[in-house]
Amino acid sequence: MTKINSEAIFLVKKGGAEESFERRNLSIDRPEGDDVLIETEAFGLNYADVMARRGLYREAPPMPCVVGYEVVGRIVEVGENVPKEAIGSRVVAFCRFGGYAKHVVTQYRATAVINELPAQEAMALCTQAVTAYYMAEYLSPIRSGENVLIHAAAGGVGTILIQLAKLRGATVYAKIGDEKKATLVKSLGADYVINYKKSDYAQQLKSILKNERLDVSYNPVAGSTFKKDMSLIGSGGRLVLFGGSELTSAKFGIFSQLNFLKKMGLILPVGLMMRSKNVLGVNMLKIADNKPDVLAHCLREVVRLHSEGAIVPQVGGIFPAAEIAKAHDALESGVTTGKLSVFW
Repeated sequence: MTKINSEAIFLVKKGGAEESFERRNLSIDRPEGDDVLIETEAFGLNYADVMARRGLYREAPPMPCVVGYEVVGRIVEVGENVPKEAIGSRVVAFCRFGGYAKHVVTQYRATAVINELPAQEAMALCTQAVTAYYMAEYLSPIRSGENVLIHAAAGGVGTILIQLAKLRGATVYAKIGDEKKATLVKSLGADYVINYKKSDYAQQLKSILKNERLDVSYNPVAGSTFKKDMSLIGSGGRLVLFGGSELTSAKFGIFSQLNFLKKMGLILPVGLMMRSKNVLGVNMLKIADNKPDVLAHCLREVVRLHSEGAIVPQVGGIFPAAEIAKAHDALESGVTTGKLSVFW
């Protein structure tokens, strides 16, 4: 079978963004069966990409590799099981790594038609919005009147979580680290803004909640925040862990990793049962691998919600491919809001 000659940005070694990427030629297989070939115009950045670059994401392919979970582009070729009419469709699509490339092969069901929607908006409807929807609507739906804490509330996942929680009638506590982000999260519906740089966020929450407790915490930080969140959650509460960004700031290798785990402590199932508390782990790559129809459902739903005006994706920044290191640094810094996209 003939190969497709393309180009991609390869992750070649772990470390800082400036020295970790190289632009190289790429050869990929043509689509077969249920797959499609997408000629991409842009790809999105996710914090998992930073984790992979830092050597902290064990699911990442061995280097040199092409990371990236999502692209926007046109379907230019299809496998034998895909309708020929799909050729020419402009789509947002998931891919299992390989997104930092000019051409991507992925499953047809992992795509959603977006027509003329700007790529930077469509990108925010992929990994981030689907993660938010899966957690807040599919895995454990938010209920009206619940108290919901959202860490990294001004980020790609956080901004969608705020909107989904408000659609459900919840009270939202938006945790940020920069006062400049307060206006954004309030505009999306956050009822309370918690700036953890000012004082301990747990103490701030206790002062606001008084005799109430949290019902849900959406936490991509882990580490030292885990025990704090568990102490804030009441009976029937859920702590949803979907990342470990606190680990990326660690500087001492295995010792930092062990300390990261130590901060989280040991959780005994019987203890969770006796207190009626719940810890839910979310790794969307595993959902993609083992429950692809669930991922496809969530993608269709967020595209539908956007088309109805129910959710508005937040664009955090647009970078040319030549500035991939700058884009990564911006994401890792934590000062950005919304979704970051890279255009060819």
